[in-house]
Amino acid sequence: MNTDPIGYSSLLDPGLLQSARDIYRAYYEVHPDETRRPIGLAIDRYTHRGKLIFGVKPVLLPQECFIPLDQIEADLY
Repeated sequence: MNTDPIGYSSLLDPGLLQSARDIYRAYYEVHPDETRRPIGLAIDRYTHRGKLIFGVKPVLLPQECFIPLDQIEADLY
């Protein structure tokens, strides 16, 4: 049974995951009234720059990976 509905690996570089959490936290500190929930974050493997994805299925550049929101929030709270 595939538990990853979008088809992305659940094994991530811990540094990428921490960067994704920092980006997610910073976004909601700047936009506290935002009501839409993202599905995750697209992040560049080399620069660790990323953006929240609010669509259905992201289209990624070759150097990007997708981190689902449940992995970002796992240890955040």
